[in-house]
Amino acid sequence: MVLATEAAFALISGLLAVNALLPRPALWALFLLGALQGGLYALQRPSLDAMLPRLVPREELTAAGALRMVGGTAGSLLGPPAAGLLIAVSGVALTYGVDVASFAISLVALGMMRALPPPAGAQRPSLRGVLDGLGYAWSRKDLLGTYLTDMVAMFFGMPSALFPVIAAGFGGPAVLGLLWSAVAAGGALALVTSGWTSRVRRQGWGVILAATTWGVGITLFGLTASLPVALCALALAGASDSVSGIFRLAIWNRSVPDALRGRLASIEMISYSSGPLLGDFESGTVASLWSVRVSVVSGGLLCVAGCLLCGLLLPAFRRYDDQSLP
Repeated sequence: MVLATEAAFALISGLLAVNALLPRPALWALFLLGALQGGLYALQRPSLDAMLPRLVPREELTAAGALRMVGGTAGSLLGPPAAGLLIAVSGVALTYGVDVASFAISLVALGMMRALPPPAGAQRPSLRGVLDGLGYAWSRKDLLGTYLTDMVAMFFGMPSALFPVIAAGFGGPAVLGLLWSAVAAGGALALVTSGWTSRVRRQGWGVILAATTWGVGITLFGLTASLPVALCALALAGASDSVSGIFRLAIWNRSVPDALRGRLASIEMISYSSGPLLGDFESGTVASLWSVRVSVVSGGLLCVAGCLLCGLLLPAFRRYDDQSLP
């Protein structure tokens, strides 16, 4: 699955390069190929998530999860500036060509991996299997807590749709890149100093407190009129998000049975992909009804309240102890 979807990603980038070379590139092709990319990602991500615990010893799962997040954060930090530089120097078509060439590295690496046989007790794909996965997720209140806190944080505390208008208030388009980079920079700093997370036993509390701190950072961002303070607040939020992600991955990787990993990863994928989009809608709606500041601050405060409420209502989640697992 991972190898096939990766090859399809390379093909889509090639088609985007061809479209960019046309005298009049087709807009509909961008929407269609973008939708295909989204569908392929929804297929690939759960498979990647299910592979990690079968490749890494249990005692190294937290560190492996942090390393994986480092790769994603590095891509968020370096990818957009590199693409912008390539577009400015060589144009869009060549930039897509470089993207296609980069897939050669991942395809070779994936091709060198040995195939992972189905885990013991694995079932053939079916609707009943999907329902079994949903039932298992509902029965595990500790897992349910990780999904809900993540959704709460992204729905209420993700005002990324408002960044352009906030950047205009701070000085213009040049500031917009700083706002995005501040979140990624804070996340990167937390990840490269994340060795301490492997010594935390109460990982449920780790998720709750980290997600709550994200809400605190967003609240401070909404309250300040100083650009340096705003960037520091976003960096705090980004760092908290990375720490929350490390603990969520550790809980999933250490406690979900092999036979259910793909289905549980798909459920997490739903919250991961829908949360930011719903958050954009929420923040934009509140800003249109009141103001941008009210939208950001209220979202941050509701994020804090919602995450603490998840911990209060789900005792199995807040009491999750990594050392109590067999």
